[in-house]
Amino acid sequence: MVRLNLRRRAREEQRSGDLSGRLITLHDPSNPASEAYRTLRTGLLYAVVDAPPRVISLTSPGPTEGKSTVCANLGVVLAQANKSTLLIDGDLRRPSLHAVFGLRNINGLVNAITGERGFWEVLSEPLPNLNVCTSGPVPPNPAELLSSNRFSALVEEAREAFDYVLIDSPPVEPVADPLILATQADGVLVVLDGQRTRKGSLRKTLHDLRSVKANVLGTVMNNFDGGRGGYAYQGYTR
Repeated sequence: MVRLNLRRRAREEQRSGDLSGRLITLHDPSNPASEAYRTLRTGLLYAVVDAPPRVISLTSPGPTEGKSTVCANLGVVLAQANKSTLLIDGDLRRPSLHAVFGLRNINGLVNAITGERGFWEVLSEPLPNLNVCTSGPVPPNPAELLSSNRFSALVEEAREAFDYVLIDSPPVEPVADPLILATQADGVLVVLDGQRTRKGSLRKTLHDLRSVKANVLGTVMNNFDGGRGGYAYQGYTR
């Protein structure tokens, strides 16, 4: 178990629309939280020596549990380790990665899936070694788009082009989208809120993920009350 001391400013961010403060690994690399993200990175790099997970989906039991924050910061530390990394905003219902990195969200994943834009046209590179594929316009049929052959082909194209692909998925409880995304990934990280997530919700999330044969790599507990607050990471071996 690795503790992370992460300051949360959810209310202020929601009012301003500026989520850049969540990038603790970029703005304060000496912070203990940043070091803990690097420890998480190490755990992923050496989780399975022969076949480490390269396409990783991040989800949570419910909304506002910090999955996008974890996805963004994990992407930053992977890029800082000279690993070419792609972040895909697969939350086509409430996307936020564009706001974390200060990017426009006019064209993105939805446009690439529908063929309106080429995949490489919708990528942005906010940092060296780090590309971001924003969601694009919110579609009326997210599950249909994510279960399409075209999306599968895009994931495989990304797998060939990047060392790591991180997919920011919607929460498990409200919709089926994260289960669809989990089938495209080599592994799944489940992000929890230490003060709000109920054990029953976590059990149901793990059950649902494993029902589609998803490889659950571990959990990241946000808002973890461990003396100083923050959150914690725990990895699983299977």
